[in-house]
Amino acid sequence: MGAVKKRGPGARPRALVTGGAVRVGRAIALALARAGMDVAIGYHRSAREARRTVREIERHGARGVAFRADLADPAAARRLVRDAARALGGLDVLVNSAAVFDRTPLATTTPARYDRILAVNLRGVFFACQAAAATMRRGGHIVNIGDVGADRGWPGYIPYTASKAGSVALTRGLAVALRTRGIAVNCVAPGAVLRPPGFPLARWKTLTRGHEGRPEDVAAAVRFFATCPTYITGQVLRVDGAQP
Repeated sequence: MGAVKKRGPGARPRALVTGGAVRVGRAIALALARAGMDVAIGYHRSAREARRTVREIERHGARGVAFRADLADPAAARRLVRDAARALGGLDVLVNSAAVFDRTPLATTTPARYDRILAVNLRGVFFACQAAAATMRRGGHIVNIGDVGADRGWPGYIPYTASKAGSVALTRGLAVALRTRGIAVNCVAPGAVLRPPGFPLARWKTLTRGHEGRPEDVAAAVRFFATCPTYITGQVLRVDGAQP
């Protein structure tokens, strides 16, 4: 959805947001565009929404491009980063927002469902970060989207919460590995923000207790980590409205 454009004097910072076509990922992509960045988004099935998000990015005066990728495939995750960097003339910010959120009861979850969640939510993030680190030759920022569920017991979503706990460990390990390269790696852990598809409404109301966050709240935290001094690294910021 976009051609190569070379970077010139005074060019804008360049960002890639995986899962940037819809929901929280879309809010992040638009927030970065408003912050003065050109933005590439990755999507899997949401082609129509991706085109709409690109148009909205461009309405903010930014360059917007979109690429399809199945992040369960490590080669596709690496290729997405390379395609985004080639289209934008480089890469300064990577936001790993794409995720699979499926109910997975202990007694009925299959190996295939388990593997899919971990492949997208954790393995894909690792290999996207690997590719970004090779691309960010003058430093940069990586922001992983975690979840407050990483340190809570959600018996119906064990593979998901395990993947998000892994994202926290990945963030901290990468922060140490990349600090001498001037690449900051941080994590934003949202609480109850946007009811997931298929999540029971009654349970959602009980969970949020009338205190549901907005995608823009998460996007604001991401924007901070995407622009902060690179000495701020290895941090996990909960965006949960002080949920108990």
